[in-house]
Formats: sequence, structure tokens, C-alpha cells
Amino acid sequence: MSYCLNPACTSPENADVLKFCQSCGTQILLRDRYQASRILGRGGFGTTFLAVDQGLPGQPTCVIKQLRPVVTAPHILEMARSLFQREATTLGKIGNHPQLPRLLDYFELEQEFYLIQEYVSGATLQQEVKRSGPLSEAATKQVLREVLPILDYLHGNEVIHRDIKPANLIRRNIDNRFVLIDFGAVKDQVNQAMADNPEEHSTLTAFAVGTPGFAPPEQMAMRPVYSSDLYALGVTCLYLLTGKSPKDLNYDPVTGELLWRDFVKVSSHFSSILTKMLEVSVRHRYQSAAEILRVLDLESQAQQLSQEMASQAGEPARSAFAAPRAASPASRSAGAIRSQQARLEASGLTRITPHQPPSNRPGAVPGTRTTLRQGAIAATTVPQREHLDAFQLVTAYNKGRRDFTNLTLPNLVLRKANLVESIFHQAQLANADLRGANLYNVNFGRANLNKANLKDCNLARAYLSFADLEGADLRGADLTHASLSNANLRGANLCGANLTGATISEEQLAQSRTNWTTTLPHGRRSR
Repeated sequence: MSYCLNPACTSPENADVLKFCQSCGTQILLRDRYQASRILGRGGFGTTFLAVDQGLPGQPTCVIKQLRPVVTAPHILEMARSLFQREATTLGKIGNHPQLPRLLDYFELEQEFYLIQEYVSGATLQQEVKRSGPLSEAATKQVLREVLPILDYLHGNEVIHRDIKPANLIRRNIDNRFVLIDFGAVKDQVNQAMADNPEEHSTLTAFAVGTPGFAPPEQMAMRPVYSSDLYALGVTCLYLLTGKSPKDLNYDPVTGELLWRDFVKVSSHFSSILTKMLEVSVRHRYQSAAEILRVLDLESQAQQLSQEMASQAGEPARSAFAAPRAASPASRSAGAIRSQQARLEASGLTRITPHQPPSNRPGAVPGTRTTLRQGAIAATTVPQREHLDAFQLVTAYNKGRRDFTNLTLPNLVLRKANLVESIFHQAQLANADLRGANLYNVNFGRANLNKANLKDCNLARAYLSFADLEGADLRGADLTHASLSNANLRGANLCGANLTGATISEEQLAQSRTNWTTTLPHGRRSR
């Protein structure tokens, strides 16, 4: 089935074999190349179509974005042309990012404007919430952690999106990553002349200002700043948590603040993040995406630390943001012993274990070795590695366990597993198959991942320092802001991987395999 692109056509659906619309006579192929098959959506200034590119081998799927002015007066046509060229220029400038749609072609035809873009297959966040209901606090935070780096990249390229909302965030089917779409309202710089004379451009601004309710006050006044996108992302979080659009919420008539707290049940820390994202005053709002990411990471690291400390002390995990309890004499003594032990180990001394006989004498304790340090007899227990299979690991994770330090996982197969914020420090994971797994903020410090299959994994903010990744398959992996310092990447395949903001040296990159689809730490494609 092919679709006629003539907006006035009364019967636009046609058989594939037809070259001209059977209803209005319009040529079916746009520019003798692009064949539309159905409408994807309509907006205030145009229509988006799903199409195939018959000019390329395999006829890949693409998107036709038709920008059509409502009226054809010369000054309106010129404003429409300006808007069209602005979007094309911006897409061309920032389209190297793997989570932004690529611009394939653009042209003007009979006073109508066309953008040909990469097609992103998947469901929008709006569709997900309508289908499955509101998201949890943890899931909403995960959305923030994935979307904020995209905004950080845009703002680093001096681009303000101005239309952040659930309908413009697609979870791509192929790898579950979010893709930010619809750059019709982008602003690469604040145009002061337009801001000072809004009545002169009323027709244009009516379409380019963004979505009411999601856009903050300064944007509605045509004075957007980078934090305007952060406000809209905050409103998006409210929608994810409640399923309510901004029009379903009330506003404080004096301050203009959204009244959302009665509808949202989240931790006090996340509530404080949302409050600052949704500040009406630009001055009091977060100023950058990176600033929000740091606050989120601080919370995550603090919680992880409290879990580790509680685990070592044999106590239930307690939030790092909770008020500290008074230490008992026994716990103070235990803390002193642990501190002394840490100092000894840091100075090269092994653990002092009184009353243990040397292992080479009768009665030696199995699993210990004895070393002499500064005249003291020291018996150190040799750690026994824990072995878990894939089922046991997932079961333990689902029950709340996160620390899998020194774990041995022979021939692990856990494709598309969710192991967010786990600790695999010094774990043995050689030849593991973790394709498509969500390994966000996982600690793989000094882990053995030799020849592991990590294709399409979410390794954003993962800690991989000193890890052995020799021969590992990291094609298409999300390694944004990951720490790879001193990791062994000899022979690792990084083709298609996203290393934006990652800690990695030129020497490491030279030892690994990259190609033009690899996004380097500065956000540009490899050459």
C-alpha cells in the first residue's frame, strides 16, 4: 500500500503498483525515490509519513516529514522556510549521536518542504504509560539517567530542543535505548530579535514554542535557555510517575508552580530533585543536565556504600540519607578492629589472627597460610570463591542482593538481564554472554571479562577500571560516562559503541577495534 502526499487528496491510499494517485493524480514517488506507506502523525505545521527509500539497495525504511504552511502569503512562506532550514541545519549538526535521528535528505518542492530522516522503530514513553500504567520511582530515575546524557550532548552543541515530552522519547526496539525525536522546535541560539518582537512573528512562534504545560514560562515568552529542557524533562517525570499530563494538574496562581506533590509518592531525595527541576525561576533551577546526573549518582553511590557497610557488619541495609544511629560499644570495637586491619593491609601486612597455628605444623587450620611480618605470626584465610549459575544469580538479585564480589560464573548466559548497580569486583566472567543486558552503573573493577559478549549492553556509568576486556565484544554497547581507565581493551570490538564522556585513553582505543560508527568520548564519530 502506498500513500499520496497531497494534503488535499480525499482518498490517499493506493496500490503499490500505481505510479500516480488514483484519486488526485499526484505522483506517488516523492522525488522519484521515496514511497510513503502511511501517516505516522500530524502536527501544527506538517505531517510525518512512514516510507521506503527505493533509491537504495534493500529499500530501507525512512521517515518523510512534510512541512506545509497553512497559508502561502510570501512572509508566511519565508518564515516556514526559515523554520525548515533551521531544523535541517540542526539535525545535520547533531545527527552523529546514536540516540538522535539522522538526517538523510532535505529539499523544497512546490512550496512544500521535506525532511527525510532515519526511522526509529519502537514505542514512545507516552504509549508505554498508556499501555502499562505509571512507572515506579526507580524506573523513572532510569529514564532520567538515559535521557540526561542526550540533553547534555545537545546543550554542548548549543542546541535547545524545546519540546521534551513523553511523546518525543522513543524506546528503540533494537536495543531498548531512548531516542529523542521531533526537532521542529529546536533553537540553536536564542534569537533576541524575535524575543523582543514576538508580535512580528506570531504565526511562526505559534508552532515553534513547544508544548504548553511541558514548556516553562521563559520558553513560552520566547526566551528559552538550556534549563528550559530540564524543566520539560521534570514535567515528563511527573507524567511517568502519575500518568497525568500537565493539564490535569493545578498551578499555584501566585507563583505559577505546578502542584504535583499530592499525586507523587517518591523518596524525599528524589522529590528534592524534581522540585529543583520544576522551579519556575530559571535562577533556582538546575543549570545543566550534568548537574542532575551528579546528584543522581551521589544518591546511588551513597545507597551502594550503605549496603556494603551493612553487609560487612551483618546488618540490614540502611539508607545513607537516614539519620545515623548511635554506635554500641561492640560496634565501636568492631569498627576499630576493621580500621586497624585496613591500615595493616594498606602497609603490606597480612591479617593478624592470634592463636592460629602455622599451616606447616600439626593442627594447622585448613584454608589458611602463614606469613611472618615484623616478627609477628600472621595467618590469612584464603578466600573461597563462590560459584553461582545464571538462575541463582538472578534469583539473588531479585531478592535484593547486589554484591557479587569475587564471584565465579563459568559460562554465564544472561542475555537481556537487568543487573543495574550490581558489584562484580574481581569477579570471573570470562566468556560470559550478557548481550543486551542492563548493566547501568555496575562495578566491574578488576573483573575478568576476557572474550565476554557484551554486545548492545547498557554499560552507562559502569566502573570497568583495571578490568580484563581482551577480545570482548562491545559492539553497540552504551558506555557513556563509563570508567575504563587502565582496562585491558586489546582486541576488544568497540564498533558502534557509544563512548561519550567515557574515561578511556588514546592508547586503549588504538588497541581495540573501532570504526566510523563508534562514538568517541567527545561525542563525535570515529573516522
